[in-house]
Formats: sequence, structure tokens, C-alpha cells
Amino acid sequence: MNLYLNFASYLGLALLLLLIGTILFEISTTKVKEFKLIGQHNVTAALSLGGKVFGLAIVLGAAAEYSISLLDMAIWGGIGIISQIIAFFIAEIITIRFSISEAIQKDNRAVGVVLFTLSLSIGWIVAKCLSY
Repeated sequence: MNLYLNFASYLGLALLLLLIGTILFEISTTKVKEFKLIGQHNVTAALSLGGKVFGLAIVLGAAAEYSISLLDMAIWGGIGIISQIIAFFIAEIITIRFSISEAIQKDNRAVGVVLFTLSLSIGWIVAKCLSY
């Protein structure tokens, strides 16, 4: 029974952290509301948010895999969420020639693909850095 309880505990914490990370991304990283734009069939917003969620899932999966306790997983999951958000801010600074927020609002799908790929890449890197 302990095995099932451990599974449920880690899964529950991972899903909670994924929800928290997604909400933090939504309120902190863009001037646009991606969920609202997705409701308006904006593919770029879906790519941007989908990449963030997928990148976070990669990080949280690594946090679960390498952690020694639920607290350890929560700490490294939180560090992963913060790292992803910081990386997004850096991307906004680097792409000074255009505004990511405006590109999302205008449904610039090329930018959406780049944001999706960037989020996955950062998630992969952060996940690999969590191994010890």
C-alpha cells in the first residue's frame, strides 16, 4: 500500500505545482492573457502556453525522479518554475526587435513556434540540472 500512497503523493504534488506554475506564468510573463486568446482561436497563444506547461512538466518530472522526499521535490519544482519564468523574461529582453506580447496578440505563429521550442529547451536544461 505504501507504493500506491507514494505514487499518489508525488503525482498530486506534481499536478499542484504544474497548476501553480501555469498560473504564475499566466500572470507574470506576458502582457496578454493567453487563456483568453486561446478561447479566440489564437494559435500563437496556444503554442506559447502549451510550451510553458510542457516545459514545466519536464522539470517537475525530473524533480519527482531525483528527489529524496516530497519536500525536496517541492523545493526543486519551485526552483524549476522560477527558472522557467526568468528564462522567459530573458527571452523578452533578447528579442528587443519585436515584442513577444504583441506577436502573441497578432497571432504570429513563427514567434509561437520559437516560444514553444524555447520553453521545452529551457525545461529540458533545468530538468537535467536537477539531477544529482
